[in-house]
Amino acid sequence: MRAIPLLALLASVLPGPAAAQTVLPTVDAANTRYSDLDRITAANVGRLRVAWTYSTGILRGHEGAPLVVDGVMYVHTPFPNTVTALDLDHDGRILWRYEPKQDPAVMAFLCCDTVHRGLAYADGVLFLQQADTTLVSLDAKTGRVNWSVRNGDPARGETNTAAVLPVKGKVLVGLSGGEFGVQCHVTAYDAKTGGRLWRATATGTDEQMRVDPARTTSLGKPIGRDSSLKTWEGDQWKTGGGCAWGWFAYDAALDLVYYGTGNPSTWNPAQRPGDNRWAASIVARDPDTGIARWLYQMTPHDQWDYDGVNEMILTDAAVGGVPRPLLTHFDRNGFGYTLDRATGELLVAQKFDRSVNWATHVDLDRASPGYGRPVLDPRHAPESSGEDETTTGICPGAIGAKNQQPAAYSPRTRLFYVPTNHICMDYEPFRVSYTPGLPYVGATVSLHPAPDDPRTGTLTAWDGVAGAIRWTIPEPFSVWSGVLATAGDVVFYGTLEGYLKAVDARDGHELYRFKTPSGIVGNVTTYLHEGRQYVAVLSGVGGWAGIGLAAGLTDPNDGAGAVGGYAALARYTALGGQLTVFALPE
Repeated sequence: MRAIPLLALLASVLPGPAAAQTVLPTVDAANTRYSDLDRITAANVGRLRVAWTYSTGILRGHEGAPLVVDGVMYVHTPFPNTVTALDLDHDGRILWRYEPKQDPAVMAFLCCDTVHRGLAYADGVLFLQQADTTLVSLDAKTGRVNWSVRNGDPARGETNTAAVLPVKGKVLVGLSGGEFGVQCHVTAYDAKTGGRLWRATATGTDEQMRVDPARTTSLGKPIGRDSSLKTWEGDQWKTGGGCAWGWFAYDAALDLVYYGTGNPSTWNPAQRPGDNRWAASIVARDPDTGIARWLYQMTPHDQWDYDGVNEMILTDAAVGGVPRPLLTHFDRNGFGYTLDRATGELLVAQKFDRSVNWATHVDLDRASPGYGRPVLDPRHAPESSGEDETTTGICPGAIGAKNQQPAAYSPRTRLFYVPTNHICMDYEPFRVSYTPGLPYVGATVSLHPAPDDPRTGTLTAWDGVAGAIRWTIPEPFSVWSGVLATAGDVVFYGTLEGYLKAVDARDGHELYRFKTPSGIVGNVTTYLHEGRQYVAVLSGVGGWAGIGLAAGLTDPNDGAGAVGGYAALARYTALGGQLTVFALPE
C-alpha cells in the first residue's frame, strides 16, 4: 500500500488550508487536532494574554470546540444546544443565535451530563445533532433552518451528544443509549435534503449491520455469516447497545469512514454470554453504500463498560521499514492500538497507562488462535466473582483510561498527546430486566485513584509505532480536555480545575498557564484572523468526571461512581459557561 503523506491526507479531506478555518471539533477529518499555525511558539507562548471572552449563558459541561469559518466563530452549548455566530472582526459580537426548542425531559436520558461535543461545517452549512436526536441543517450566514430530521426516539432512551461528520454530500450521524438497551446505529443523510440514505447497526443480522460475510473482514479474515448473532444468546442483540456516540474520521484516498462502537448492554456480563459482537469495536465503512470493509473488536464480552468510541487518528508512518497508512486509537480499556487502516491489520496494542490490570496484554501473535484478543486477568474480571459480588481494584475504571476527550498528533514530533484518566474502580454486577425507556445498566460502580498515585490524570506523549510512553505530565484530576498540537511546537490542553496549559511538544515542560472561570472539559482550538493567531477554549465544568459538581449530586455512587471519585473537585472550581480567547500582545 502506497503511503499517503499526512499533509496530502489533510488536503484531501478539508475544504481549505488547515490554518484558514476549523470546520470540525477535531480540527480535521483525520482527527489529528494538529494546526499548522506557527505564530505562537514555544519561545513566545508565555506572553499569551486574554483577547476577549464570551458567556454562553449555560451552566453545565462545555465539551467540544468552536468552529471558525470566514471570520465567524460558531459556538455551541450543552443542552438546550444553542448555537451562536460571533463576529471575529468585533471581538465576538453576536451575528445570530439558534435556540432549539427541546423537551427538557430528554435530559433524564442523557448519560454523564448534558454535554454536547460540537458542530460540523460544510459548503455554507452548519450541522447540529440535538440531544433529542434531531439533526438540523443551519445556513451558516443567517442561522436559518434548511431542514431537520429526527434520528431516534428519546422515549426509548435514544439521545445524542456527539458531533456529526459531513462527507461526500452526506452527513453521518451516531446515537447514544447503550445504558437504556438501545440497538444503536450509524445513519447517513443527504446533506442537501435530509433524506435518509442508509443505516447500519453494530449488532444484529448481516443486513442490519450492512456487512458482507465474504468480503467484510476482521484481522484479515472474512467475518462469515451471522458474525454478530452467533455471539449473543437468543435475541439479546436487540437490546445490545454498541452505540456510536463518539468521533468519526475519514480517509479520502481509501474512501473509508472510521468510528468506534460502545459497550454492550447490560453492564452485567453474566446476562449476555458470548463475545457480543460488534460492540466495543472499530468499524471501517464505505460512506456511499454503508457497507463495512473491516471490523476489529477490542474488548470481546466487555465486563467493564469499556466503550470503543474514542477517536480514530489517521497518520502515515513506516512500520518495520514499510510505509503504512495507520489508524491509532486510545481505548477506554487502557490500550493504545495502531492498525493498518486499509486492511484492519493489528500492528500495535500496548498499555498507555501503567495501572491497567484487567488484561495482561493483547495477543499479537498472528499464528495464535487468540490473535488480537486481550489476555484477561481473572482477578479483575467481574464475571469471575459473579453477580451481586464486588470485584475491587479494577484498572482502569469504567470512565476509561481515556474517555471521549480527543488526543492530538504532531507530524513534527511524530508523537501523540493523550489526555488520560489514571483511575480505577470497584464493580458489582446485578441482574436487571429490560423495559423500553428505563435504565438497563445492571452494575454498581465506584471510582477511586490508582494505588500508585492519588492523582487521577495525565497528559501522556505516546509513540504510536513503538507502542511506548515517551513522557507524562501528572495532573490532580483527569485531563478531560481535548488536546491541540501546533506547528509552533506547542501542545495546549485544559484541566478540570480550569487551567489552560501550554507545554513544549518535545519534552512536555510547562510554558504557560491561565486559570479560566470554570473547569475545562472543552477542546482547545486555534485560528488565524487578520494575520494574528488566537487560541480559544470553552470552560464549564461537567462531563462524566465533573457530573457531581455540574448536576449537584452528592451520593458517591451516582454518576457511575464519578461523584465519589471526583469529590475534591468542588474545592477547585465552580459551574460556568465561558469562551476565553487568547492572543500574543500586538
